[in-house]
Amino acid sequence: MSSDPQVAQATPATETAATEPPPARNLGPLRMVARETAKYPRHMIMALLALTVTASATLAIPAGFRMVVDRGFGEGGDIESIARWFRYLLLIVVVLGLGTAVRFYFVSWLGERVIADIRLKVQTNLMRLSPGFFEENSPNEISSRMTSDTALIEQVVGTTVSVALRNFITGIGGVVILFSLAPKLTAGLLAGLVVVMTPLLMFGRRIRTISRSSQDRVADIGAMVAEVLGAMKVVQAFNQEDREARRFADSVELSFATAKRRIVLRAVISALAIVAIFGAIVLLVWQGAIGVAEGTITSGTIVQIVFVAVIVAGSFGALTEVYGDLLRGAGAASRLSELLNERPQIAAPERPLALPSPGRGKLSFEGVTFRYPTRPEHAALLDFSLTVEPGETVAIVGPSGAGKSTLFQLAERFYDPQTGTIKMDGVPITAVDPAEVRRRIALVPQEAILFAANARDNLRYGNWEADDEAIWEAARAANAETFLRDLPDGLDTYLGEGGARLSGGQRQRVAIARAVLRKAPILLLDEATSALDAESELLVQQALDRLIADRTTLVIAHRLATVRGADRIVVLDQGRIVETGTHDQLARAGGLYARLASLQFDERAYAAQKEAD
Repeated sequence: MSSDPQVAQATPATETAATEPPPARNLGPLRMVARETAKYPRHMIMALLALTVTASATLAIPAGFRMVVDRGFGEGGDIESIARWFRYLLLIVVVLGLGTAVRFYFVSWLGERVIADIRLKVQTNLMRLSPGFFEENSPNEISSRMTSDTALIEQVVGTTVSVALRNFITGIGGVVILFSLAPKLTAGLLAGLVVVMTPLLMFGRRIRTISRSSQDRVADIGAMVAEVLGAMKVVQAFNQEDREARRFADSVELSFATAKRRIVLRAVISALAIVAIFGAIVLLVWQGAIGVAEGTITSGTIVQIVFVAVIVAGSFGALTEVYGDLLRGAGAASRLSELLNERPQIAAPERPLALPSPGRGKLSFEGVTFRYPTRPEHAALLDFSLTVEPGETVAIVGPSGAGKSTLFQLAERFYDPQTGTIKMDGVPITAVDPAEVRRRIALVPQEAILFAANARDNLRYGNWEADDEAIWEAARAANAETFLRDLPDGLDTYLGEGGARLSGGQRQRVAIARAVLRKAPILLLDEATSALDAESELLVQQALDRLIADRTTLVIAHRLATVRGADRIVVLDQGRIVETGTHDQLARAGGLYARLASLQFDERAYAAQKEAD
């Protein structure tokens, strides 16, 4: 598809900004996830109840062992006494198992549901953004956010938060039990925990930054894979497999190096936590053993203290691991929030005006000056004025970078000009809902864009409500009926990625049929025959001639021989109109058009002569 340099250079200029967003400073970004989760209060309540039950059952197990030791063995050690307390223990285990199953179901359901909702909201918002956003931000990187980042959030909602709450409830409950059993010893244990938490929090801040960087490196890898695989024919045609492999290896190694830094810090945190917590437990049990020897506490009590202390240690140890996962989830939520909070630069006004109905197809540019956001120093169009009357065919010609494609993008309101007005049927398009403007326009690009779907869905993309009869009628008008009927499953035939199962000429005729179904009064035609063989060009040109009839048409012309029949030819150079007239008038004028025509026709004559020789 033809494009101006302004557009082509937009992506590299800002791609870094998309892959290197500002790091999250805390867990604040998870508020977005919490809001989505709060939409399902019943499931949250059930999950919390199950968490409470499982935590309580976990803490009840040590109490059960205490009863076994103090009462089972202490009541004479008969089998029935022992069995009674072991049955109590088995009942606790059954409750723990059922509670765990209920907890797993509800938190997993919440994780899947919340991620589905977030993906839908992000995709819905992306659909509202103007094409300029995707020229400034890599679609591959955005896709990575929609997959890898949502997977992290799914882990947070479906696993991490559940584990955190379970361990928090268990840890707090265990501390309460320990206080009731040995208050002085427990106070010493808590003092040790406070001392160790200070360095853990300091390390946590560093992990947060590195985790965000690690996510960015993974996103870079995903974007690179999509880019290289999508251009594999070019890679192999130019024998660049080894270079791309090295580039990918460098990216993977960079990702690994970043992840290794995170792993080292988390390993240090884990070591500090284990030494501090379990060291405190050893001291606690030591003092408890002395109490048993002195007769101040029972053997069952020391058993309970040991079990509860281990549970508390495991709970607080797990919380340090969970915190790292929450930080990664916060980073992922921050990146997705950026997409959710992005607002379209082109939006419908609060009180949009209605276009005249039925549409006549008049299109006018009045004193339009436009600069692309990424190249504000260069005017793509400068004080440009042009009126295209209903039913008129106007060809736009000029050298590369003259502003031809910019006209199409402004007409469809993908951008708004800095100065001047664009009107459709006499109404400024900035005062109209952009969707309504685009309903009046049909586009046939130079290279047809087809989707990985069947032929029917690709054809009716221009009018989704079209039935098969209307589709076949459009196919006949586009010279596409014959090859479509020859497809293995007719309109139900899957066309492959980008329409890979069709030839270039067939894809162009599908795009023309799509424009026919659009039934729009204005046609934007980016010359669709420049890359086709002679036979395909003839079929496509015949279809275009039928499509142009009774429509206002703007044609970007690359090959001047195809626009001789245009009502008017407008010659652009550096964003300005330098000539206007018919082919014969401009050829005789001896200006830019005559020079371009002379070059093209002389080249054709030379090629024809060489072929004849």
